[in-house]
Amino acid sequence: MLPASFQTPAAVILLVGGLLACFAGYRIFRIVLGIYGFIGGALLASNIVGTDHTMWMIGAAVLGGAIGALILIAAYFIGVALIGAGLGAVIANLVWATVGGEPHIAVVIILAILGALAALALQRYVIIVATAYGGAQTVVVGAAALMGSQAAADVASRTVYSVYPLNPMPATALDSAAAFVLGIAGLAVQLLVTAKGKK
Repeated sequence: MLPASFQTPAAVILLVGGLLACFAGYRIFRIVLGIYGFIGGALLASNIVGTDHTMWMIGAAVLGGAIGALILIAAYFIGVALIGAGLGAVIANLVWATVGGEPHIAVVIILAILGALAALALQRYVIIVATAYGGAQTVVVGAAALMGSQAAADVASRTVYSVYPLNPMPATALDSAAAFVLGIAGLAVQLLVTAKGKK
């Protein structure tokens, strides 16, 4: 986990990254992936090294963050196609299961290709929804930490996979409502302004 002295910088990074993701996630999707990949990689690497030696932890966080950003950027587009291909294969098996039997391999391949293409064609909307709500959650977490959320501080003392003292989602109905409303606002802004006309 990150030391307590890094609370404010980490919260600011999450707040700014969340706002970018929420309101312009589709337009700057590679940057958003890089930010989230960096955060994830930095957390994982800094947890492996520990907080005893600050310089080693910072070095590990930067290196882990860079690797995490590269992996997430590269894996997403491949992952979208693989998910679509998997769904196509599942559909082939479900259809043939209803008539009793197994589909021919050619049918599975054709439906897998069609599924991959469909997933890639619809990725615009998947990205918009995911970045609007993912960014909204990140904004709420960053804002809660900047306001000194005691609940977030308590979580950090119990788990290593936390940005000190942040929790993946502050556990109050108001926080959840704020993330939901902010997600709707981000969705509207992206569909009507920032993602409009961008292919």
